[in-house]
Amino acid sequence: MALRMSALVIGNAGYEYVEELQNPENDAYDLGCALESSGFSVITKTDCNSLDMDRALKQFGQALADSDVGLFFFAGHGMQIDGENYLAAINTDGSDEIAAKYSSLPLNRVIEVIEKSGCATSIIVLDACRNNPFERAWSRSTTTRGL
Repeated sequence: MALRMSALVIGNAGYEYVEELQNPENDAYDLGCALESSGFSVITKTDCNSLDMDRALKQFGQALADSDVGLFFFAGHGMQIDGENYLAAINTDGSDEIAAKYSSLPLNRVIEVIEKSGCATSIIVLDACRNNPFERAWSRSTTTRGL
């Protein structure tokens, strides 16, 4: 019996309010192709705003219901706020920590979707910048960091 494998691959490069990145889109397409050739059913998304990321995660959660293996990949800007990790959408509002938290995808939400799916194997791969690109705009810069 063949394993049923699902993946969500996100590559965010074209950020609106911080430095654009060069590789995430190519990384997402390359990994998506490699996973498909390995038998994964793949959802590949690039340059996602916060709503796009929410929709993609919901679609992934539905795909995981029938999967033995779930893989999530993110390439782009990430940040840590108050000990929690967030994956930045291309339209993340970095004017302050609260705005950034609520306009990004919490990594814990991704983990919860995968855990509740019942997949036998769960894989999360993050290729996120270690420096928080929004940190300069925040007054509490000593408590924030990248992933």
